[in-house]
Amino acid sequence: MEELDFIIESSKELMDNSIIYLEKELVNIRAGKANPNMLSSVNVEYYGVMTPLSQISNISTPDSQTISIQPWEKDKLQDIEKAILASNLGFNPMNNGESILINIPPLTEERRIELVKVAKSEVEKAKVSIRNARKEANNEIRKSDFSEDLKSNYEQDIQDLTDKFISKTDNILAIKEKEILSI
Repeated sequence: MEELDFIIESSKELMDNSIIYLEKELVNIRAGKANPNMLSSVNVEYYGVMTPLSQISNISTPDSQTISIQPWEKDKLQDIEKAILASNLGFNPMNNGESILINIPPLTEERRIELVKVAKSEVEKAKVSIRNARKEANNEIRKSDFSEDLKSNYEQDIQDLTDKFISKTDNILAIKEKEILSI
C-alpha cells in the first residue's frame, strides 16, 4: 500500500510541476499591460557570464504601457539593449543614457486572438504532461503485486487527480483568455 501511495504522490508532484510550468509560460504572453515578468527570459552577458536581467538591474513599470530598466552599472546599458533586441520579444528598447524604456503598444484585435491561440497551445502541452503522469502512474500500479480491486481503486484515484489538474488548466486558460481579450 505504501508503494501505491508513493506512486500517487509522485504523480501529483509531476502534475503540480506541469501547472507551475504552464503559469510561468503564460506570464510571458503579454496582454497589453506592462509587466516586469515580460523580461524574465532576457539574459545579459555580465562579466563573461549570462545573467538574468533582473539580477543586474531594477525593472519597474512606471505606468501600464511602459517598462523601465535601471541597471546597477550604467556601462551595461548597451549590453542590456542588445540582449532585449536579441530575445525576440518584439520590444523596441530606448536608451536615454540613464535607463532603458520599453513602450508596450496596445494590442490589436488580431494580435489578441493570436495570443489566445498561443495560450491554448501552452495549456494543451500542460494537459499532455498531466496525462503522461497519469499513464506512468497507471503503468506502475499495474506492475504492482496488489489485488485487482486495490489496483482499480488506485487507478480511479489517479484519474480523479488527473481530472482535477485538467480542470485547473482550463481555469487558468479562462483567466488568461479574459486578460488577453479585455481592453
